[in-house]
Amino acid sequence: MKKPLIGITIGDPSGIGPEISLKALRHEEVLDTCIPLLYGDEYVLRRTTDILGDGMKLHVLGSPKDAFNKGAVNIVSPGVLNEPWEYAKVQGTCGKAAFEYIGRAIGDALDGSLDAVVTGPINKEALHEGGIPYSGHTEIFADLTGTKDYAMLLTGGDIRVIHVSTHISLRKACDRVKKERVLTVIRLAEEATKGLGVAQPRIAVAGLNPHSGESGLFGDEEINEIIPAIEEAGREGIRVTGPVPPDTVFLKIAKGEFDIVVAMYHDQGHIPLKLTDFMGGVNITVGLPIIRTSVDHGTAFGKAGKGTADESSMLAAIRSAVSLAQNRKHRNGK
Repeated sequence: MKKPLIGITIGDPSGIGPEISLKALRHEEVLDTCIPLLYGDEYVLRRTTDILGDGMKLHVLGSPKDAFNKGAVNIVSPGVLNEPWEYAKVQGTCGKAAFEYIGRAIGDALDGSLDAVVTGPINKEALHEGGIPYSGHTEIFADLTGTKDYAMLLTGGDIRVIHVSTHISLRKACDRVKKERVLTVIRLAEEATKGLGVAQPRIAVAGLNPHSGESGLFGDEEINEIIPAIEEAGREGIRVTGPVPPDTVFLKIAKGEFDIVVAMYHDQGHIPLKLTDFMGGVNITVGLPIIRTSVDHGTAFGKAGKGTADESSMLAAIRSAVSLAQNRKHRNGK
């Protein structure tokens, strides 16, 4: 099978994204399994290579269709940031640059020039200072691809988790637990887990309330919204169980009883995943017309500009993107 072409956006220039993007390309497994293409300004990446001190050569392409240089790091440079900036500081110019890298990669993926997009970390405050009104990557990808039904999936260690809601307040998250949304996420969980190579996914749906509501004693969302969604998914042939009490469901998946957990809100899913595998976690946006994976950590300003950042999560994100791209091609008979 032909190696997939993977676009890697370097994230916020003031964080560790450019560094971990370049460091990932030092690993033979990346070059053996895919054709990587970095999306980031040449000026930013040259400054990063100076910090790393390994003499990595950069080759600027106008688009993924241009000739690749096998002896260099191939990049698409939008030319947004061409002047000095500070590491480890929230800056609107860096937020805007990060957004431009993402937008360019999404456009190339939509027209079929890329097989998948892997994203480096961005800073939400920097986005807003740069006039970019999004709360994170997931929302950017959904909007720019015109996707209505999507969800955030995290994978790390022995855990996969997908979320009914993410970047909203806890009070609003409770209001989002509705039958149709829970059913949509169950369907997305099955589709995404198959894309990751699981032939018949076993899906656990977490409850919202303590003890999954204890038959209505601690809340009725399970009775009115979650159970009806699970029952309908079961009638569709999906292997789904629940609602499983939130305080035990992740123990069960760690023991191998399930392949993925449907979490009701951001922290319910993020806390166990990050406790299990913080630096190796991968964020996948499911439901999109394109493949998108990402590191599952932030810009790590405390390490920015020092050459000491750990690229493990970037490597894992690339690995997942390759797997998803290959499985998609296999299913499509390509």
